[in-house]
Amino acid sequence: MRAVVQRVNFARLEIEGKVFSEIEKGLLVFVGVGNDDNEDDVDYIVKKISKIRIFEKDEKMNLDVKDIGGKIMIVSQFTLYGDMRGGNRPSFTSSAKGDFARLLYEKVIEKTVENGIQVVTGVFGAHMNINFENDGPVTIMLDSGRSF
Repeated sequence: MRAVVQRVNFARLEIEGKVFSEIEKGLLVFVGVGNDDNEDDVDYIVKKISKIRIFEKDEKMNLDVKDIGGKIMIVSQFTLYGDMRGGNRPSFTSSAKGDFARLLYEKVIEKTVENGIQVVTGVFGAHMNINFENDGPVTIMLDSGRSF
């Protein structure tokens, strides 16, 4: 499972030109599910996004999203498994398909909420437009396979 975590001042997600969800200061997290992912991968990603200390206190990144009273916007993004090694068009053969991907994505949301964090989402599989302001900029990549 992969995630891209961005510290944002705001994020607004629209579907078909209408605002579906939005947050003020917090995290925008894109989550991609891989073919071989399981509950352990969910737990790893949830632990990391729930505890990641990338908000500043005393000129250091020392606070997590709960510490600042922020929210997390979690958006599914199968393209995080895009493989560009073979040419100019990405291959998505490592991205989990349909119901399996949706199940693990929804578990990420559920377990993040269980950690006492306010979560908003997009719609799995929908075409979404997201406007946000990256604060810093701060962007962190996570991979439950620890490949980076």
